[in-house]
Amino acid sequence: MTPRRPLRSARRALAAASILALAGGCASVLAPGENLLADGIPPIPAALAESLRPYTEFRPQRFLSWHPERREMLIGRRAGETAQVHRVAAPGEAPRQITRSGEPVAGASYAPAHGGLFVYAQDTGGSERYQLYRFDLETERVTRLTDEAKRNSGGAWSRDGRWLAYTAVAFGPQRRSEDLSIEVRIVDPTVPETDRLVARLPGIGWSVGSWSPDGRKLALSEFRSINESTLWLLDIEFATRQLLTPRREAASYRGALLDPGGGGLYALSDRESEYRRLVRIDLATREERVLVERPGTDIDDFELTEDGRLMAYVANDAGRSELRVLDLRTREERPLPAIPPGIISGLRWHRNGNDLAFNLSSARSPLAVYSVDLAQRSLVRWTRDEPGTADPARFALPELVRWKSFDGREISGWLYRPGASFPGRRPVIVDIHGGPEGQSRPGFKGRYNYLLDELGIALLFPNVRGSTGFGKSFTRLDDGKLREDAVRDIGALLDRIGEDARLDPRRVLVSGGSYGGYMSLAVATLYPERIACAIDEVGISNFVSFLENTESYRRDLRRAEYGDERDPEMRRFLESISPLNRADRIVRPLFVVQGANDPRVPASEAERIVATLKARGTEVWYLLARDEGHGFAKKPNADFEFYAMVMFAQRCLLEK
Repeated sequence: MTPRRPLRSARRALAAASILALAGGCASVLAPGENLLADGIPPIPAALAESLRPYTEFRPQRFLSWHPERREMLIGRRAGETAQVHRVAAPGEAPRQITRSGEPVAGASYAPAHGGLFVYAQDTGGSERYQLYRFDLETERVTRLTDEAKRNSGGAWSRDGRWLAYTAVAFGPQRRSEDLSIEVRIVDPTVPETDRLVARLPGIGWSVGSWSPDGRKLALSEFRSINESTLWLLDIEFATRQLLTPRREAASYRGALLDPGGGGLYALSDRESEYRRLVRIDLATREERVLVERPGTDIDDFELTEDGRLMAYVANDAGRSELRVLDLRTREERPLPAIPPGIISGLRWHRNGNDLAFNLSSARSPLAVYSVDLAQRSLVRWTRDEPGTADPARFALPELVRWKSFDGREISGWLYRPGASFPGRRPVIVDIHGGPEGQSRPGFKGRYNYLLDELGIALLFPNVRGSTGFGKSFTRLDDGKLREDAVRDIGALLDRIGEDARLDPRRVLVSGGSYGGYMSLAVATLYPERIACAIDEVGISNFVSFLENTESYRRDLRRAEYGDERDPEMRRFLESISPLNRADRIVRPLFVVQGANDPRVPASEAERIVATLKARGTEVWYLLARDEGHGFAKKPNADFEFYAMVMFAQRCLLEK
């Protein structure tokens, strides 16, 4: 563990390093990689990177797939610069790297029939143009299975383990919405030539759920918006589909697991409810029966054993996870061992029906892989903490804070405070999540703990209206012309910061990524004198140009949230609230971060706001990664971004 250094001495070291840099001491300055464009960013002292090192070496480890025959698994873990597939042969054993690529691997799953191969997904340079690949474990040979001219996603194995179903869509931002369709395809990964089209479906929101026991049908989900989706049953031979869920009211459905008996389908639904419930739909009668309901709480995830006897599910209780296992025969819950508080994801049963794997993280624990052994009622940890990092046991625990917004509605967020060694009012970074269909939760903040532990900067993660986890009515409160009501929630938060004797309302940095990047820019335009500076990472600067230039397979889904720019009245409204058209109001320093290959928020959104502010003489730092997309996935890029962010925060929050 690296010992804590007092703030004063750390800042003295940085000041000395900066002097050396200005004097031309090349060895004391970190140069950006050739793939990075750093415009307006001062030289970064090497001493800063060295002091940050213990906070940048955490390696989140996430579950990917159980071995179909043995009690071992595949996990995702960083190797070098990117996340790669590793094998863990037994709990606590060192992971063995399997894939070796300069690009991160997005996911992987063993073939259920045997453990000789797995299929994984990967794109290039953050483009999200995913391809599926087969990896043969004996020969370590990699074979591409999908068409490079299309974006391929999903992957559901048939019960016999032979066929893999997935979706494919052509890309290109200039394609018209009315021309878009998604292909449902199947392939035997051992014989790539078997790849064939099953159905071509209109629209863009389709995904594959699961196979019927006889291998003749596929459960599909059609996503229209966060508030509306439907479930279908697709006949593979005849390419016909049947609607399983009614359209008489807008409702959201997630997941589509057909039970082994073939008579029903399990899903999460908010039909006739503010929160998501676990339901079973009878395929013959279309009757929807509620299996699990937790008032005021969403069910986040669920997973069925192969024999259909046990159902595991995770409830989201005020941002924290609760794991339960339900016996579907007796309708009673199975006893589980104590599980540390945190956030659970990635549920997956082993084929033995006894071992349940999942990921777990908390404020003091990086993402790690666990399983529950039902027979022994024991909790098993599969992955180990990485050496050479700061001690997570010392990290700050979050507190839930609430405040009243402009309309009297209660808004909440998670506040991480610096320790007692930082007295008085402390500066604050307000970090707004993306989506907007997302939720800030009390998870592991990794490198951000440097800001707390070494610089004494508080971190506050709000859940403004439009966030998930607080009921579907709350999620709808920012739709269309209600967009700036969410920004006003941050205005009310600035008032709440001023009322806290330990926080300094004069030293507030607002930050966010994607939609959170828009929020950061919007706060800088609506409350320019109330913040010290802002950070916009892959954010929207103009809603009209964003909607016109985002990838075609996403455009209609975003129109459902933000509004349709083709409608003249909505277009005028979107232009009126776009930060680019209010750039004259941005008077505080701004740091903009962007990936050149971003298919969601094109780099032009960043370039236009940067050029506009530079022309006005406003201080702006700009970091562009030519080999990244919607956020930085490669460690050297993410490290350099964080070094620059720390310098930016020091300059506008501490040097006052």
